[in-house]
Amino acid sequence: MKTNFRVATLIDINAIFSIDTIATTERYEDITQWLEQEICYVLEANNEILAYGVLHYYFYSHAFIELLMVNKNHRRQGLGLTLINKLKMQSKTPKIFTSTNQSNTATQQLLIKADFIPSGYIENLDDNDPELIYCYISD
Repeated sequence: MKTNFRVATLIDINAIFSIDTIATTERYEDITQWLEQEICYVLEANNEILAYGVLHYYFYSHAFIELLMVNKNHRRQGLGLTLINKLKMQSKTPKIFTSTNQSNTATQQLLIKADFIPSGYIENLDDNDPELIYCYISD
C-alpha cells in the first residue's frame, strides 16, 4: 500500500480522534495541543488517515515518541513499523525513546522489530502494569 507521511493539521483532528482507542475529552485536548505544536504526524492512503504518531523532545531533550496509534481496521499490515521509521527520519537527536505498558506485547514486538532496545521501566503509572522504556540509537 502506498502511503503518505506528513505533519498533521487541525483539519485532521476528527479523523485522528476517530481512530484513537482512548477517545476521551482529555485525549481530544491532547490531540489539539499536539496539532497546534506541529508534533503530530499522520500516515495516510487514499485520503484516509491510517495511523498517527506524536514525536517531541521533552524527555531530557531527546526525541520521544509519546504515542503511536494505528486504525484498528488497518493493523497487522506493517503501518506501525512504517510510521516508526518515518518518525526516526524526523528525529533531530540520535537517540529516540518511547514507552509501552508491560501488558502491550504487540507494541513491544513492534519496537524490537524497529531496532529499539529495552532501557528500563517505570512502576506505578498504571496499577500493576509497569511502563517499559525503549531506546533507538541511530548509527
